[in-house]
Amino acid sequence: MTGLAYFTETRDGLFLGNDPARGPWSVDHCHAGPVTGLVARAAEAAVGPDKMLTRLTLDVLRPLPLAGLRVRSETVRNTRTLATTKVEVHDLDGTLCIAATSMHLTRKELGEVPTAPVTPLRFEDAEQGETLLIGSLHDKPAFGNFIEMAYPKGQELKPGPKTIWMRVPPLLADEVPSPIQSMCALADCGNGISWNEPPTRLGFMNTDLTLQVHREPESNWLASESASHWHGTGVGMSQSILHDTRGPVATALQTLVLHPLKR
Repeated sequence: MTGLAYFTETRDGLFLGNDPARGPWSVDHCHAGPVTGLVARAAEAAVGPDKMLTRLTLDVLRPLPLAGLRVRSETVRNTRTLATTKVEVHDLDGTLCIAATSMHLTRKELGEVPTAPVTPLRFEDAEQGETLLIGSLHDKPAFGNFIEMAYPKGQELKPGPKTIWMRVPPLLADEVPSPIQSMCALADCGNGISWNEPPTRLGFMNTDLTLQVHREPESNWLASESASHWHGTGVGMSQSILHDTRGPVATALQTLVLHPLKR
């Protein structure tokens, strides 16, 4: 993984996509994962650190140009218990590309409380290997080329459900992302991790993403247990459980549109 960040921010608040932000489907458009990080960043900045971002829902309405994006956030409600925001991402022409909402809950100090018993994934047993996310419809450097990956021992990189550990670049070169911002790129990878066949006959783009967070991650290596459900109607869904080295922290859901690829 290089030190190159996903975006460069100009003085007037425009986010220019760097090579790591480029998606697999077009040389000119972003992968939605890094842009999701920008949305989380805007929502967290609008609400402040006293509340934790617990849900982020994005409708991806149009392709996201590398040439420049603007992110606007608005706090809709802010009480002692919760806050909600509305975040929009526009292209250079002012066209709405992403419409998002978020939920934030007040942080408390309750001490130890009972919770569901879960056996954490063992990162120490994972083996680093080549990235799975390098398949694309162009030959430019893109999202998957800038991610470190590790796999559980015996994990076969064949079609179907998979578990993958990832470590991703920062959003901006001069800024340390929050733990949830760092998780966003991984959250949008469920369909790319768990495809049911390689992207040679069918494309499997997501039209939305819902990230539900119950604990902020504490490690920079994060894992996704992902499965994709495809149907002959052209509609599918990817579902992922996201982990840090201590255990599960979030769930990510994507609605998929399946489409034949031109040969």
